[in-house]
Amino acid sequence: MSQLQAAGSRGRLWAVLATRPWLRLTLLLVPPMAWLVVAYLGSIVVLLVSSVWTVDSFTGAVVHSFTWANYQQILTDPLFRTVTLRTIGVALAVTVVDAVLAVPLALFMAKVVGPRLRIAMVIAVTTPLWASYLVKAYAWRGLLAPNGPLDWLTRGHSPGYGLLTTAMTLAYLWLPYMVLPIYAAFEKVPDSLLEASADLGAADRTTLRRIAAPLVFPGIAAGSVFTFSLTMGDYIAVTIVGGKTQLLGNLIYGQLVTANNQPLAAALTVIPILAVLVYLLALRATGALEES
Repeated sequence: MSQLQAAGSRGRLWAVLATRPWLRLTLLLVPPMAWLVVAYLGSIVVLLVSSVWTVDSFTGAVVHSFTWANYQQILTDPLFRTVTLRTIGVALAVTVVDAVLAVPLALFMAKVVGPRLRIAMVIAVTTPLWASYLVKAYAWRGLLAPNGPLDWLTRGHSPGYGLLTTAMTLAYLWLPYMVLPIYAAFEKVPDSLLEASADLGAADRTTLRRIAAPLVFPGIAAGSVFTFSLTMGDYIAVTIVGGKTQLLGNLIYGQLVTANNQPLAAALTVIPILAVLVYLLALRATGALEES
């Protein structure tokens, strides 16, 4: 009897779900949205709250009292201002370098090579993602070391490890994140559209600039979000290949681990969050996010 009741209950449940699509959608979205709110948005709220606390200079304990002292220190300390501008500059430089490298590579993969070679190139582009992050960073440390194989690239710019080696390493690490969205965007461009442009007498450069570029720009924008945000938050590769160069991630790590100043570290993390938000708003103004 209990089995019949259970079967009847399941039948009524499926009948309700079948007649109410909104209920099915709600049940599907509630678990991931709840996880997003608790694990991601909740942690950001805790971060912002702790950023307005302070540390007792004598005991080192966190004082749970509201203060803007951390933000005042960030705005007035020239070190924080210098590192912030340096980090944003490196993030923009890495994004531009990756875009310049990724566009012709993605175009070649999507529109020039055959299917078999295309698959091989996609595998080649994604293969670095399978390797350990630390292995790749230390590999570039060896390549860019003084008297190393690629020492000539940085000679005259930054002796040994420095800002240029940091930008080069980060550009390599994030390049696949730029190539794949642009490759997907080029694949969506109809070959007939490019052929029609050529038939009407347009040169290859004109076709790429006036036909392909507007259609591929959302892919470039999507890839740039990865490269910009990942660079803004990185500190491990910077520590390995940057030498004395510091980015925001290094300052945050130092305040959290070395200086034991969690509130100031939390306040510093607001800078990359705001930088990424401003970057996203700038991309949204171009219309790229709606089209991607």
